[in-house]
Amino acid sequence: MIHMELLPNSHTEPDGSAVIRVLSYNIRSMRDDTQALARVITACAADLVLIQEAPRFFRWRKKLSRLAAASGQVILTGGATAAGPAILCTLRATVERAEDVLLPLTPGLHRRGFATAVVRFGGARLGVLSCHLSLQADERYEQGGMLLDRLAGLGVAHAIAGGDLNDRPTGRTFSRLADGLQDCWATAPWGSEYTWTPPNPFQRIDAIFATKGIEVLGCGVPVGYPGVTEADLRAATDHFPVLAALKIPAGDVPAGDIPAG
Repeated sequence: MIHMELLPNSHTEPDGSAVIRVLSYNIRSMRDDTQALARVITACAADLVLIQEAPRFFRWRKKLSRLAAASGQVILTGGATAAGPAILCTLRATVERAEDVLLPLTPGLHRRGFATAVVRFGGARLGVLSCHLSLQADERYEQGGMLLDRLAGLGVAHAIAGGDLNDRPTGRTFSRLADGLQDCWATAPWGSEYTWTPPNPFQRIDAIFATKGIEVLGCGVPVGYPGVTEADLRAATDHFPVLAALKIPAGDVPAGDIPAG
C-alpha cells in the first residue's frame, strides 16, 4: 500500500474547475454480494461510476437501477445496450449527451462495447468512457485504438476512460493507452495497486486514464479507505475497484489534446 490519506471531497473551485471522484468497477453481473457491492460504491462517494459487466439479460435495467439507488447514484447510460459497460453518476453531474457503442463482433468471441457520455461539473466539461476490452490480444489492441478514436470524437478538451482492460501495464494495449493518456495510478499512486483477483491480488488489469490537461490528485484501489472493508471488497465481485480524484479545468478548448488511435 502506498498511503491512505483521504482523497479530496468533490467540489467546485472559484474559477469553475471541478474536483471529482471517479470509480471504475467490474461488478461481475451482480452475481455476488450486492449489498457489499453497494456499500463499497457508497463509501467511495464517486461522482461517476464506470461499470463493467453490468447485468445484460433478464430485467437488467431493474437490477442496475437497484444498485444505483442503493449507492446514491442514477443510471447515466449503458448496460446491455453497450454489451456490459455502464456509467452511473450523482445528481451533481449535468449530462449533455450519452451514447452506447457496440464494437465489431469477432466470431466466437464476446460482443464488446463502450458506454460514453459528455457531462459538466460546475464550469468543467468532461468526456467519459467505460470499457471492458477483449481477452484476445489482437482484438484487444484494436479495441484500444477504437477507444482513443472514440474519446477524440467526443469533441471535448478533457476526457477520462476507465475499465477492465484485460491487460497489464506492460501489455501492448495498456501501453497504447498510456502513451497518449495519463495512467492515473502511475501519475499519482494512492491506496493499493492490484485489482485482480481479490483472494490474492497480483496484477493490475483495471485502470482509469485521463487526458493530459486533467490533474490527477490520487488513484488506486481503496483498500482500507473509511467505510471500505476488505470483507466487502472480497464479497462484492471478483475485481477490486479503482478510485481516482481528478481536477478538471474550467471551460473547453478544441479537442486536439486527445490522441486518436
